[in-house]
Amino acid sequence: MPSAIRMRDVEMNFSGGRDGSAYLALRGVQLDVRDGEFFCLLGPSGCGKTSLLNLIAGFVTPTAGQVDIRGHAVTKPDKDRGVVFQSDRALFDWLTVEENVSFGPRMRGLAGTNWRGVVDDMLRLVGLWDHRSKLPRELSGGMKQRVQIARVLANSPDILLMDEPFAALDAYTRGVMQKEVTRIWDASRRTVVFVTHDIAEAIWLADRIGIMTRGPGSRIREIFEVDLPRPRERMTAGFIDLFNRLSEAIDAEAGHAQHQEATQ
Repeated sequence: MPSAIRMRDVEMNFSGGRDGSAYLALRGVQLDVRDGEFFCLLGPSGCGKTSLLNLIAGFVTPTAGQVDIRGHAVTKPDKDRGVVFQSDRALFDWLTVEENVSFGPRMRGLAGTNWRGVVDDMLRLVGLWDHRSKLPRELSGGMKQRVQIARVLANSPDILLMDEPFAALDAYTRGVMQKEVTRIWDASRRTVVFVTHDIAEAIWLADRIGIMTRGPGSRIREIFEVDLPRPRERMTAGFIDLFNRLSEAIDAEAGHAQHQEATQ
């Protein structure tokens, strides 16, 4: 299967500290994300998951190495990549659900005849057709995240980038949204890169899971195939076995980092 996203020898160095120091967030990142797959990034806080996602989005450029989308170097944000953020603050409070979802196509100057059908389809896809006239403050947390997803999909991106979009939700709503995202992905088959701290969430969603090392200088430590049928059941032997293997990989990385700190 061809790669939708390709990263080679990618380094990300942040500078600007008060003492003039720099922080090496990523180093030697090698990654191929297949076209149409659901890929999850898993790792501890501060390991560079969001930095890696921002590189793919084009919000920042690598200090070294290259990020390609379908063979073309990423130099800036583009409508072929849509980003769903962790916080619902990205929504416009003064616009209705329908106006939020149609915002991208309208700003691109598309005529109403060209975007209205798409927006209607997205509202139905995420289950918000009956709530299209509401303002964000009238919605639950899960519904707001659905608005974000619909707004991104209305721009017809090839790649969907999701940065811990369910982190602020309660456990029940989070489970509902995991099922919703799986359903939406299955219907659209866009390439998805999904950042999370939650091992079970990654197994539920992903075709493959990339484990990142601790920073500074994080990289992809290991990639696990999720060879489980959909829809997935959390208490099956295969799910539990993969959960344990992922936990061991993350624990091993944490132990390695702690050993390094103790010997410095």
